[in-house]
Amino acid sequence: MEEERGPSGGVERALTVFLAGAECPYTCSFCDLWRWTLDGPTPPGALPAQLARALQALTPPAPDRLKLYNASNFFDRRAVPAEDLPRIAELAAPFAAVTVESHANTIGPLTLEFAALLSGKLEVAVGLETIHPVAMQHLNKRLDLPRFDRAAGFLAEHDIDLRVFVLLGAPYVPADESIEWTLRTVEYAAGLGAGRIAVIPVRGGNGELERLRALGHFVPPTLVQLETVLERCLAIRSAVVTADVWDIDGLPACENCRPQRVARIQSMNLSPNPQPPAPSPCSKCA
Repeated sequence: MEEERGPSGGVERALTVFLAGAECPYTCSFCDLWRWTLDGPTPPGALPAQLARALQALTPPAPDRLKLYNASNFFDRRAVPAEDLPRIAELAAPFAAVTVESHANTIGPLTLEFAALLSGKLEVAVGLETIHPVAMQHLNKRLDLPRFDRAAGFLAEHDIDLRVFVLLGAPYVPADESIEWTLRTVEYAAGLGAGRIAVIPVRGGNGELERLRALGHFVPPTLVQLETVLERCLAIRSAVVTADVWDIDGLPACENCRPQRVARIQSMNLSPNPQPPAPSPCSKCA
């Protein structure tokens, strides 16, 4: 359960449920979500059973938003059997909005089918990651800008909200250009109608990133970089830009500066208003 800022400026309560299902067919070099997926197709009935179990602990009133993250693509029939959509929509009925995640390539008729089943508003979270031309070609994501543009246009045409994931520290983006390319990617997503944009610092641990780091193609992002990106994104008014704070304690920073910087990031996540100035980077976290 978490709070997040909405496009209207208010703060809403959101419940995220992590569902175990089939592995994503895209082998993105930065991803480690495959560690929490099944080896084969998702069995019919498995996802509704997991969701029902997760919702049992809720007490009224329901949070504003339900986020269903399955470490894959919600509109991939192998990951989410189509016959399960009505039951999932029924379980999601108490929520005013529902967010699911999907690769741009799997957005289409099944997206519209699920949106029609929901009593609340559908939002689709799509990973754009970076618009850096070299990095896009090497991330194994099988996504180019025209395909992303079509997916964003499709969602807008059918009044479905768009949330976008953007990486900070994407492999193959030079470390000294990381902040600027992250900002460019955020601005690109906002220009295509994304109402919410989450900046996610790339985290190691999946094996491939360690290999790329040894080759000089990946430099882990720092806490100062994340703070800087988020602060500069406060000027964007057409979208809510937040920082993903999952495992934020793992980002490189000195322990003297860390508590103040983390608190500042959390404050900026919930408020678009200017925050107290950041502490000057010390020698350990500059």
